[in-house]
Amino acid sequence: MKKLKLALVGRDVSKSQSPAVHKFIASHMGNSVSYDNISVSEGQFDEQIKEILKNYDGFNVTIPYKLKIIPYLEKIDGDARLFGSVNTVTTRDMRGDNTDGKGFMMSLQDRGIDVKCQNVLVLGAGGAGRSVSKKLLDAGAEVSVFDTFYANVCSLARDFGGIRSLERLEIKPYHLIVNATGVGMHETEGQSPVGADLISLCDAAAELIYTPATSEFLKIASSLGKITLNGEGMLFYQAYFSECVYFGVEPRIYEAENLFKEYLREKMK
Repeated sequence: MKKLKLALVGRDVSKSQSPAVHKFIASHMGNSVSYDNISVSEGQFDEQIKEILKNYDGFNVTIPYKLKIIPYLEKIDGDARLFGSVNTVTTRDMRGDNTDGKGFMMSLQDRGIDVKCQNVLVLGAGGAGRSVSKKLLDAGAEVSVFDTFYANVCSLARDFGGIRSLERLEIKPYHLIVNATGVGMHETEGQSPVGADLISLCDAAAELIYTPATSEFLKIASSLGKITLNGEGMLFYQAYFSECVYFGVEPRIYEAENLFKEYLREKMK
């Protein structure tokens, strides 16, 4: 049995379920981890991240540090190189990877949402938005991206050819709308990044956050009879792929699916 000291680093991770998820996955893979939630203010990031890199075997990165962590690393690998965004760090080799996109696509598959040749709107062009947009594009979706900071959208569109950058939102039909903004949790709980006028025109709505379990964005979508998906599946699957990175093992899709089913069963007890 291998033992690792891990953590989640973000601006406010006080409510994150990551410790429980990672400990569950590691134990069922025959390993053991300690896992801390570390909230870091943006003004303290540069100072605190140096200590975290010294004191942990690895850590996950969330809002708003998935791009800011990159200068501290010696190597960017896997999807992180494609996305320009890191969510998984191993300190033994100071390497950054990204498992967000794979986790998101597996959660869509679980929900039976097929995006091939479909029109998809991604809200948010930050670290998570970049990951999701690239994976959707690779899956054959027609991807449009909107962010309140248009420069972020333009940067994403330059990096990933084929993405349609939106300077302003258009009220038009989409097969799927993905909320990758973070609006709906913490101080913005009870808010939605878009209103019913746009959500009413979609077939499905996917949320990357999982606390609260049903965000205002998903409440509106559900009230309109849309297919909805919160971020719990993505959380679990990206954690599974991260654990494979930490312990240096090859991921197995059937193992990930079975572990998620078992995790949900245990939560219901």
